[in-house]
Amino acid sequence: MDSEARVERVLRYTREALTREEIAALFASNEHPRAYIGFEPSGSLTIAHLVTTRKMIDLVEAGCDLTVFLADWHAMINDKLGGDLERIRASGRYMQAAFTALGVDPDRARFRFASELVARPAYWERVIRVAKSTTLARTKRAMSIMGRQEEEASLDTSKLFYPAMQAADIFELPVELAYGGMDQRRAHILAREVAHQRGWPVPCAIHTPLLSSLKGGGRMDPTEGRTERKMSKSDPGSSVPIPCTPETLAERLNGAFCPAKEVEGNPIVELVEYVIFPWTGTFAVDRAAKHGGPVSFASPEEFRAMWTSGRLHPQDLKTAVARALAPLVAPAIRYFAYHPELGPSSFALPSADKS
Repeated sequence: MDSEARVERVLRYTREALTREEIAALFASNEHPRAYIGFEPSGSLTIAHLVTTRKMIDLVEAGCDLTVFLADWHAMINDKLGGDLERIRASGRYMQAAFTALGVDPDRARFRFASELVARPAYWERVIRVAKSTTLARTKRAMSIMGRQEEEASLDTSKLFYPAMQAADIFELPVELAYGGMDQRRAHILAREVAHQRGWPVPCAIHTPLLSSLKGGGRMDPTEGRTERKMSKSDPGSSVPIPCTPETLAERLNGAFCPAKEVEGNPIVELVEYVIFPWTGTFAVDRAAKHGGPVSFASPEEFRAMWTSGRLHPQDLKTAVARALAPLVAPAIRYFAYHPELGPSSFALPSADKS
């Protein structure tokens, strides 16, 4: 793969690049750029993580030295899993196993916990320098990366550390290409701003779309920190967990919000465009002859044209999406069947504490 092809692989199906020119220059001068994506270990993966998993594979295939950063301290600050570091780390081990099962090659991507960085005094010096390079108001705006709004008056003071820590992570790993969903763009922009101020290497960034909740409704404007409509593992009814049975997958999608002909905020349409096409390159709907017969699509544009014309029924679409997603999640089902000790039960609350 030449540098141009590597750039195209990295940028395909992304929503934003900061900036394309910088990324092209990076790949032209570096065979193995250092890239990263960070996750709070905070529960089960969902089908929304198929978006990030595919892009992680793209980054590795493009030659990137990829770090998957399991941000255990960040999850504790954000009160995930009750702030219990042991449960958070168990969730991180589950995430590593799940991403590996889904196709992220552990020989070409390294998994690291934030605990490794926070043990170093130099890391906290970096956090302070980042914090001194931005205002309190700017930090509060960036807190939307935590899935919280800055006007929440009841937040404890530790939440203010989070944006500076996330920016510091990028420099301490170190990273030349930061990747995340659109909800992480504020953190990456903050890191770029600080780099310019401090004279540090400026990281590039790419962002993929966020999937809408299966329930529908809510607002979605990640650039303003509004992600109420996002598919989320904290709301079980909004998504489908990984692993799950094909029957559960079909049942959840069958009940999903999917208004005919509509694209905006339609989670089933988004699954086709943001998951199925990036993974498989095609999409097929096997419907009865009386409903138009089988139809296949070679591009998202072909699919969208037929969907918006009203010539594809929502129920046929839901059935086809469930059928297309099942093989993508099947490797995780098989893996955790043989390794249940690494599955979601490893970080679940004891039954006596679940009331």
